[in-house]
Amino acid sequence: MDLEVYLRFVLALIFVLGLIGGLALLARRFGFGGRMIVQAGMKQRLSICEVRPLDARHKLVLITRDEKEHLLLIGPTNSLVIEGGIATTAVTGQGEQA
Repeated sequence: MDLEVYLRFVLALIFVLGLIGGLALLARRFGFGGRMIVQAGMKQRLSICEVRPLDARHKLVLITRDEKEHLLLIGPTNSLVIEGGIATTAVTGQGEQA
């Protein structure tokens, strides 16, 4: 093999990686993917506490919003709030005795 073949391969690889990177930047700029960045100093109001699969298509999700917890049943076609406004409690380890 000639040095020219290797050089073409490397240049083609750099070109393709550049295209992928450029498309990723465009996608992010126009809002197709990526997470929103929380600004420094701002408190996060929403978080996922636990996720438990029920079967292959449904999950129970416990989320926290503004110091309240909400239990959701999430499926492929619909979502359902099982219980909302649960007061957040401190979790204690099992086996602790008072």
